[in-house]
Amino acid sequence: MEVAVREEVLPESEKRERMAYTSFMIHEFAEAFKMNKPEGYRYLEKYGGLDYIRENWWALHIDNQHHVLLEIFDLCKRNGGYL
Repeated sequence: MEVAVREEVLPESEKRERMAYTSFMIHEFAEAFKMNKPEGYRYLEKYGGLDYIRENWWALHIDNQHHVLLEIFDLCKRNGGYL
């Protein structure tokens, strides 16, 4: 059985904003937890943090950065991550 994948149709400006925020959060997460950016990316990818950021970036970008980092840390921990 083939499953149809729904592709988001976003304006270019929103795509750029989402990519910029995702990149920013990878950097901030890596810095907060003493990783380099590639290590932070791999950790977030492996434990669901990147999907969470991509799916919820619009709400996350207006929240307190410290709270967002803790939220992402907790999500990754629930998905098997450890730091």
